Amino acid sequence: MSRQIIHTDKAPQAIGTYSQAVRVGDTVYMSGQIPLDPVSMQMVEGGIDAQVRRVFENLKAVAEAAGGSLAQAVKVNVYLTDLANFAKVNEVMAQYCSKPYPARAAVGVAQLPRGAQVEIECILQLG
Repeated sequence: MSRQIIHTDKAPQAIGTYSQAVRVGDTVYMSGQIPLDPVSMQMVEGGIDAQVRRVFENLKAVAEAAGGSLAQAVKVNVYLTDLANFAKVNEVMAQYCSKPYPARAAVGVAQLPRGAQVEIECILQLG
């Protein structure tokens, strides 16, 4: 099966040696998104609420560039520098993903790129 690199200007450009997403067959592997504004490439202001929303907007843009949507997410990995913010992730995620919800893991980490409080990656199944 061939690999297709997914790219959109509606999500932040890669800040390293990775692609925004890679599609293999009907599966899309989306790289982790942090709360960077895709235009300014700067972290959004406004605390954890704004950060989680920006991350989901970035993921939504990449999913759409792949020909899908977050409704097709089958696995989501959430990385938080403070697990006390997990309720905010649940609240915002419910606005972007509907039942049946994807499988999910949440991991507390010491640090994320650019001082982000949250990073989220996911896998879509388009078929």
